[in-house]
Amino acid sequence: MLITRNLRTSRRDEMIDITREVASIIAKENVREGIAVVYCPHTTGGITIQENADPDVKHDVLMRLDEVYPWEHPKYRHAEGNTASHLKAITTGSSQTIIIQDGKLLLGRWQGIYFCEFDGPRTREYVVKLVKG
Repeated sequence: MLITRNLRTSRRDEMIDITREVASIIAKENVREGIAVVYCPHTTGGITIQENADPDVKHDVLMRLDEVYPWEHPKYRHAEGNTASHLKAITTGSSQTIIIQDGKLLLGRWQGIYFCEFDGPRTREYVVKLVKG
């Protein structure tokens, strides 16, 4: 099963918790055992698994990514001017694979699945591929 979801981002850089949406897809499709692959088909966005209990973690991650990959740099050559967003997307990666056990995502106590926006605001999509078994 392949399911596409849309979302609207509101800032240039943000992390949006999509854990509940992914879990609801699994419940709706009645997948008891298997894997969920969550994929971002954008070169300036990503998917990551990170702590979802303390919102300061998102702040700190985005702050540090900005420090490592500043928006402007005298040696950037990409004509669109968003080289930093591409570098941040490379760092987070475009997908995550999560085990499904007993109909639930097998995530750690403090883990959540995040769509990472690095070139917003935009209308984005992510794809969930469910594999039973």
